[in-house]
Amino acid sequence: MPQVPQTFFDALAVRTWCGLALRALGRAREEIDAINVYPVADGDTGTNLYLTVESATTAVEAVFTGHAAGSGPDGTPSLADAARAMAHGALIGARGNSGTILAQLLRGMAQVLAAEGESPRTDAEGLRLALRHAADSARQAVAHPVEGTVLSVALAAADAAGEAEGDCGAVAKAAYQGACTALAATPGQLAVLARAGVVDAGGRGLVAVLAALVETFTGETPAAERGGRAAAGGSVGGSADPDASGLHARGDSCAEEVTGSGGPAFEVIYLLEAEDAPVDRLRQRLDALGDSLVVVGGDGLWNVHVHVDDPGAPWRRASRPAGRTGSASRTSAPTTCTRAGVGVRRASVCSGRSSRRTRRGAGRSVRRGRRDHRARAPR
Repeated sequence: MPQVPQTFFDALAVRTWCGLALRALGRAREEIDAINVYPVADGDTGTNLYLTVESATTAVEAVFTGHAAGSGPDGTPSLADAARAMAHGALIGARGNSGTILAQLLRGMAQVLAAEGESPRTDAEGLRLALRHAADSARQAVAHPVEGTVLSVALAAADAAGEAEGDCGAVAKAAYQGACTALAATPGQLAVLARAGVVDAGGRGLVAVLAALVETFTGETPAAERGGRAAAGGSVGGSADPDASGLHARGDSCAEEVTGSGGPAFEVIYLLEAEDAPVDRLRQRLDALGDSLVVVGGDGLWNVHVHVDDPGAPWRRASRPAGRTGSASRTSAPTTCTRAGVGVRRASVCSGRSSRRTRRGAGRSVRRGRRDHRARAPR
């Protein structure tokens, strides 16, 4: 069970935050799905965010279980261990466009928190730096950042946190309020949201995650979240009215109004083991194939997300990221995708040549509309 409030950002705070964020997204999941109109109106953003955080939470719990024998102080992992577990769990379990971006946000935070080394905790300044690095790294992971999305909400949260004084609770509150204000502004930044009469679904999910951060450090859930809907207005340090902007979920009709935009037919997601240099070249190749390209991760493991018309093309590019001198790797046939289109294929690729490796249970996620498809491995 989550333990609140937490005074400092330590391993237990990471565990508590993950648990509360999962609970918050569980409450808001259907609402977020209903307002999902960008970049594709496929009604799964809330589900994807929930599953991404669920994977992060599972990884953190596994680390605590591993330290239960008392290998760390009081039998708990260090802040660095818990933060890395959170980031890794989110990376390997990232679902969809928003889930992939959230995984990079968590990874960005973890990089700052893990920099504390064996220190058992960090303070408000560490939280400010973590939120800033999270926003910056997530924006860098997106091939073509668009304002009015979760990226704008994350940036506003980091800006507000940077100006806040006080303890971790005060910083978390400022980040949440900044995110709420930015969320309310998303329809004015993105025409498709204004036409549908909704705020950005990914940004709404991030607001729920930040509300969980507030609860972690204060023991209180922001008032706007208690009713299951995020604040659509408000300012840093002030109150927020959930209905201030008149923007709300309008159910499945939202998706019906904005479909048929003529975008790519397939969403492809896969895990890739590769060095940094080949991945940089892979980004360029994939960017020419489709849109909504997000490549997150690092330290040899990456999660690749892209929308394309040819679902096999991203995998063929991933098999030869090093250029003409590279040789293709081969993996086992993909597993059946889940309803949410979630399956991953893991390949091992190195600069100059690719090693041949298969992983049990590996697969690739390919979706068309709301229906899942199985993609065959290139032969």
